[in-house]
Amino acid sequence: MPISDYIVTIGLEVHCQIKSKSKMFCGCATSFGEEPNSNICPVCLGLPGALPVLNKHAIEQTILAGMMLECSTPEISKWDRKNYFYPDMPKNFQLTQFDLPLCIGGGVPLYDLAYPKEIQNEIPSPGKVVKLTRIHLEEDVAKSTHHSNNSTIDFNRAGTPLMEIVSDPDIETPEQAYAYLKSLQQILVYGGISDADMEKGQMRCDVNVSLRPHGQVELGEKVELKNLNSISAVRSSLYYEIQRQAEELDAGITQIQSTRRWDADIGETQMMRTKEDAHDYRYFPEPDLLPIKTAQLVEKMRSHVPELPHHKRARFEQDFGLSPYDADVLTSDQHLADYFEEAAKEPKLGKKVANWITNSVLAKLNEDNITIQECPLPAAHILELAKLVEAGAVSNNQARDVFAELWKKPSVSPAEQSKAMGFEPADTGAIESIIDEVINLNPDKVAEIQAGNEKLLNFLTGQVMKASKGKANPKMVTDCLKGKIL
Repeated sequence: MPISDYIVTIGLEVHCQIKSKSKMFCGCATSFGEEPNSNICPVCLGLPGALPVLNKHAIEQTILAGMMLECSTPEISKWDRKNYFYPDMPKNFQLTQFDLPLCIGGGVPLYDLAYPKEIQNEIPSPGKVVKLTRIHLEEDVAKSTHHSNNSTIDFNRAGTPLMEIVSDPDIETPEQAYAYLKSLQQILVYGGISDADMEKGQMRCDVNVSLRPHGQVELGEKVELKNLNSISAVRSSLYYEIQRQAEELDAGITQIQSTRRWDADIGETQMMRTKEDAHDYRYFPEPDLLPIKTAQLVEKMRSHVPELPHHKRARFEQDFGLSPYDADVLTSDQHLADYFEEAAKEPKLGKKVANWITNSVLAKLNEDNITIQECPLPAAHILELAKLVEAGAVSNNQARDVFAELWKKPSVSPAEQSKAMGFEPADTGAIESIIDEVINLNPDKVAEIQAGNEKLLNFLTGQVMKASKGKANPKMVTDCLKGKIL
């Protein structure tokens, strides 16, 4: 049967490191890029007799993440031991949360620009919100590196505060999974909760996927995919795994609950092991940590909930008259949104400022391969440039030339740069003299304009601009021509 004959069900488990100076249960630093095994202590090494102490900041940030994603927080939350035997967890259990996590329910809205570019104009389920099961807080494990003949372990990461954000089996396509991760990443960055940089291991993802024939209510057997180090890898691995399961189901091969790894080099998933269930981990309450009452923490974090991307987008449309697309682009990055708001101090020019940023600033950032945080041009320059055009001091083409020079010399103001390039308002008398001359040289065009063909005004404006060597303002010239001819 073709894949369309099956219902595809996808759930994601996202592990995201919280932005914190210290680890979850000890005072060791969480800084990235340090010498291996330098940020360690008896607690994060799991040495006998070492006792954990809770990181209050990490708990608060997890509650904040839940608020941003419209989760609820139970009155009591507790800690549990998840027992397993891997070298990346030296005490042979992980401190985590099992039945009373910090956040329950909620959802992740899928933003249009979070989808792959090739389908943004034809999103199958626009406005979809992927339901969440829970968000719980735990400690990260050490980083294992496998070489040809041996493996090495760096415990610097062990104990870093880690949120696990678990979705419902509510995702239907690889594109939705891609958009989910992009949207979630954007929301977490907006909240200052995490940088969510997958290249640095700050955000990692496990994928659960199953297929079942149409008409079957029960979900198919779940296959978990590991070793996914980028959002693109999640999408690619899903395409392969969906095809693989469909072909095996067509051949009568029953799927079993299992864990597979993604090999990006060959573009295939490979069997690792049959999947453990929760009882295999022998969860039990952590005896060295008391449960926490969450009411005061929840109340404290209410004032810290930021304006979310979709709320900011709606405000930009309403306050600045932006199109939905422009608002989407400008809110897709928190720093870009801040740059726009700083530039759009005069809301009536908001649309023009947005055009400069989306068309010119972003193009130059892309050309120079830098971020908006590294933009050399102060936001105030964009507003001043828009005001010069609005006032008729420079034309749009002249303003683009000014912008190009300002990018190289951002310490110069737009007005100063415009003047230096000879775009300051030309002598009105001289321009009017040129206009009169152009009218006298083109009596046939003037007659046609007077007969109703006003499009020819553009021709005469061009002649004036040419004669003035580009110093005249096109709008002012056109207005003057109308006054003299019509």
